[in-house]
Amino acid sequence: MLKHKYLMALPLIGLLSLTALTQYHHVKEYYDEILNSTDLVFEDFDNKLRTENEQAAQDEEKYKKLLRAEGNLQEELSEQEGGEGAEQLDTKSKITNTKLSLHASSALLLDASNNRVLFEQNGFKRMPMASTTKIMTCIVTLENAKLTDVVEVSSNAARMPDVQLNVRTGEQYYLKDLLFSLMLESHNDVAVAIAEHVGGSVEGFATMMNDKARELGCENTNFITPNGLDAEGHYTTARDLAVIASYAVKNRTFLEITNTSSHAFQEIKKGRSFNVTNKNKFLYMMEGAIGVKTGFTGDAGYCFVGAVKRQDKSFISVVLGCGWPPNKSLKWSDTKELMTYGINNYKERQIFKNSKLDPILVKKGQQNYEDLYMNGDLTLLMRDDEKVTTEVHLPDYVDAPIKANTVIGEMKYYINKEYYDSVPIYTSSNIPKINYIYCLHKLLNLWNCNLLVE
Repeated sequence: MLKHKYLMALPLIGLLSLTALTQYHHVKEYYDEILNSTDLVFEDFDNKLRTENEQAAQDEEKYKKLLRAEGNLQEELSEQEGGEGAEQLDTKSKITNTKLSLHASSALLLDASNNRVLFEQNGFKRMPMASTTKIMTCIVTLENAKLTDVVEVSSNAARMPDVQLNVRTGEQYYLKDLLFSLMLESHNDVAVAIAEHVGGSVEGFATMMNDKARELGCENTNFITPNGLDAEGHYTTARDLAVIASYAVKNRTFLEITNTSSHAFQEIKKGRSFNVTNKNKFLYMMEGAIGVKTGFTGDAGYCFVGAVKRQDKSFISVVLGCGWPPNKSLKWSDTKELMTYGINNYKERQIFKNSKLDPILVKKGQQNYEDLYMNGDLTLLMRDDEKVTTEVHLPDYVDAPIKANTVIGEMKYYINKEYYDSVPIYTSSNIPKINYIYCLHKLLNLWNCNLLVE
């Protein structure tokens, strides 16, 4: 009987195949009609998904209990915040008091590994910055000239006000020697000589400095001079200056220069001898100190940009307008307080959480749903009381065909409600688009299933 039914079905199958070759979309419509009307029992995807999510939640709770028992729990889920797919990570540690007793008009502490602001007091206010300007002067020079270049001093450079090396018009120096003079003793005449050599003019070099600032994301900074003497329109913020310094200390030659205690050299033509010594006392005040630059003008007051590196912690501190004469030492005490706060209160923490993601709907695909996954490493310095929230950003569906390992969304991470970083969300597998062969194959399978049921 069954064989007889198969023989009777052959002409119909042939007719269906011929029709599909000429009108593919009709085959797909017929396939959908059969699929919807058949008595075959298919797995309920929604029920399965709900069961898997419930199991994942139970596993998560077991994992958290285990960590609590070991005393290592750093994060725990709290109520959803920030919309669908958002979760919050918190700790039960005592909240750290972030009020510091500083004298500076503007102050900031930065994590040098990722430029995250850890503390700020008027840190985004535009301020004059005096000779801390020379951090940018030095790094732009290192990236655009050779240390063996010969620099000839112009009359414009020679007449710059104190602090001076007292170079003379027409003298020649190796660029490397002038960079030591620039950073160790902050000579203003040397800054102009370097700027004219590298940029063709002070104005041309200022353009290079501003271009570099924009490249680093410093939108509230504008350079007019290479030495930081007071000038209208010459300003930065503690945040921008910290980012510039964070970039500069990653340059090995920059660190070599700024950490040198003294340097001796000679003028090339007549052999005048010089010896410059480092005026950055902070290098000897804290373990791990690696820089960076002092500054003072009548408008800016005492300024200092410091840097400390200890094992897995790297900090940049900035104090601007930190007193005027005779309060020369306030910049050191403020810097030490900022650095001590960072060292004592911040520790490494991994905030990436490989959360289970719901599959996403696939339209016109040979599979209805696509599994998703994430990979990431978001290790950073954090206080115990800082809160992390995440938000999943995904489309409602994707269209086939889909290739495995394709980025289709992201998980956004916020620290204390401020955006920090994102982790991409990937597809897990290849899903081809529905085509004629696929539809014909399904039709034949469904037809056979119907015959078997009869």
